[in-house]
This record gives sequence, C-alpha cells and structure tokens, in this order.
Amino acid sequence: MDRLNILKIFSLLVVALVFLGLPPAYAGIDGITGTTFNFTAKPGYISTAEGNSIYMWGFANGAGPMQLPGPTIIVNQGSTITINLTNQLAVPVSIVFPGQSNVVATGGTPGLLTQEAAASGGTVQYTFTASNPGTYTYYSGTQPDLQVEMGLVGAIIVRPALGSNYAYNHLDTFFNREFLFLLTEIDPVIHEQVLTGQPVDFSAFFPVYWLINGRTAPDTMTPAFSPFLPNQPYNCLPRLHPGEKVLLRMIGGGRDMHPYHTHGNHHLVIARDGRLLESTPGAGPDIGEFAFTTTVVPGETYDALYTWTGDGLGWDVYGHAPGDPLAAAECVYDGVQNAADPRCDHGKPLPVQLPNQMDLTDGMFWSGSPFLGSSGPLPVGEGGFNVTGGLYFMWHSHNEKEITNNNVFPGGALTMMVVEHPSVIIEPDNP
Repeated sequence: MDRLNILKIFSLLVVALVFLGLPPAYAGIDGITGTTFNFTAKPGYISTAEGNSIYMWGFANGAGPMQLPGPTIIVNQGSTITINLTNQLAVPVSIVFPGQSNVVATGGTPGLLTQEAAASGGTVQYTFTASNPGTYTYYSGTQPDLQVEMGLVGAIIVRPALGSNYAYNHLDTFFNREFLFLLTEIDPVIHEQVLTGQPVDFSAFFPVYWLINGRTAPDTMTPAFSPFLPNQPYNCLPRLHPGEKVLLRMIGGGRDMHPYHTHGNHHLVIARDGRLLESTPGAGPDIGEFAFTTTVVPGETYDALYTWTGDGLGWDVYGHAPGDPLAAAECVYDGVQNAADPRCDHGKPLPVQLPNQMDLTDGMFWSGSPFLGSSGPLPVGEGGFNVTGGLYFMWHSHNEKEITNNNVFPGGALTMMVVEHPSVIIEPDNP
C-alpha cells in the first residue's frame, strides 16, 4: 500500500476517533492555572501525522513528560506569577516573558537576555506581574534561534478583571468559546544534528513540518491528551453554534510567518501583542481589522473574534419550510424579531436541486444533507464521521506548502472547524 493511501486511512481513523471515540474533544483551551508553576526543561520525542518521530526539547509541567508546546499558563490579571525552572538538558536554558511587567529572575547564572538554569540540573526562579489581559508567549531566551526551534516555547493567557468570558476589559470583547493557535515549524535536519552532536547549520534552514499547538494535521483534530501523543497534549478542533462569538488566540511561535485563514467568514482582529486595538482608552476594538487571513508574525500574538450565522446565503441552513413559525422566530436582528429583515434567510428553500446520489463524490464530513443538524442518504460504506450533521470548514495556513507533512497532503497547520446545530451540546458550553 502506498504512502498516500496509508495517510488517507489514518485520516479516517483519526476523524472517527474524534467524533465516535473516547475521550471527547472539548471546545476550549487546555492549560494549567494558579500563580506558581514548576517547569522542567527536558528532551523527548514527538510524532508527526505521517508517522515520523522527531527529537525535541520542551518544558514539562513539573515531573511530567516533556511537551510541545510547553504548558499553557492561564492566569488572572493583576496576579504575581512565579515560575520555577529546573533544567535537565545538557545546555543552559532560560525563559523570557514578552509583555509581562516587573519580571525578576532569582538564582541561576547570568545569560544574554536573562538568568539561566545551568545545564544538567540548574535551577532559576522567575516572577512577574500579569498586569494586562491578553494572549502572550514565553520561550527560551538562551540561543533562541536553536532552542525555540527545538521546542522551548509556550503560551500565556491572562484573564481580564471583567471576567473569563472576555478577552479584555471591554464588553465588546465577549466570547462564547476560545481556541489556541500556537503556530510553529520544524526542520528535522536540525533536530537530527542536535541529537547526534553535529554542528547546526542554520543557513540551510528548511522546515517541512508546520504545527498547530504542537501537532500536524490530521492529529490537530484528535482529542486533547490523547494517549498515543503523550508529548503533544493539546489539540485544535474549533466547534461552535451559529451566532456564537469565538475567540482565536493566534501566536507566532517559530521563526517563519504563517498566513492563517478562516473559511466560512472573516474574523475581526481585536488585539495584537496583548493590547486592544482601540482609538482611545475605553473605546473597545474600534480600530480592529476584518480579515480572511491574518499573517501571524514570529513572536507576535493576535486575538480575533469569529462568528458564523448562516445568514446571507440566500437559503435556510436549518431546512425550515416557508411560513414555519420557528423560522420566523429565528429572525432576530439588533435585538428585534423581524422576519421581513433582508438578512433573514429562514424559511427560504435551497435554491438548487441536488444531483443524483450516483453523480456525487461524498466527502467524509458530508452528512448527506445540506441542512444543519440533518442527515440524508449516503452510499453504502460512506459516512459515520459527521454524526451531528454539522457544516465543516477548513481552517489552515494560506501558504499551501504549510498544509503538508513532509510534502504529503493533508497535513501541517490545518484543522477543521465545525458549525453544529444549537441542540448539540458542546462542552464547555459557556453562556
């Protein structure tokens, strides 16, 4: 069996695990909370979706396994945060915290950017004040060109005083769900050079893997904390209901720029580098930018809001019949029920006649019906992947090479977003 067919079969198995298997893939950002965190820098291996194994360095949560990316730290605005770093690598390691206030390093040895934990057992303690809400990164400040490539990078989320369902301290930053997109890349030649003790040649840097939260597609869609990805705990499978506000937290965690694209609708970039895009303090994201693709720059972070309603398509995605009272009830705009509003498509029939089933090539996510939450006839042996009758959209890097795994498609910085019927329970389901 050739490599491409093996990958296709593997993709089908992965998706089946996501929607039919255990544990469920929850729609939220996984991480660790508190004010004191114990990190250990240690070596390990990660897997890529086409079956490769790559030597990495990473931050572990205490005595846990090395992980890529490092533990996502979720803290509250105004908290004083302490991170104790122990280094088990054979080279010095440190951590820098862009965007944080009053960063102080205690112990360790002086480095170029910060205090370092010495090789093979050194320790250092960092404290800082999480003064401003937003999305941030942390990474090794010791030879970052090499150590970030090797995996010593992670995310920090600072919750605002306004509440955990807000990105910033303004009502216009409310969201129902949030998802992390920490984008990195890997040149496996460099990792092999490090593993075997050869000199590293960055002039020949040529990545062939692109990752979201430490995984390549289709592993991006498998459940978080999957037992067969012990060093890659975080997934990225956006699931949402129509009309919900979804917050994308995008981080440039490597050395390349990644143009990240959302199908289905534009997204509104409301903040960069943990600072709200507002014209004056308190104005809210009034100078935010609508975009269908955001170029995620190395070391920078972006917060964006995304909403999908199905309105404006010219037909009713729920399949309501014309005159159906439920259809009229769902035509609510600006807080007013108005079935005559031109934006309202509820009750409008599908404008085309679907082809005969024998003339269709059904994709794995096609439920057999164009209507949200519904299913229809499928060819024998096809189906079982879209059990909730959702509408699927690919979210991915717009650099086509970045949606491959070592030149094999599909892969890389790619995942699927699924819009599901309001009756489907998506956990955690924030009000």
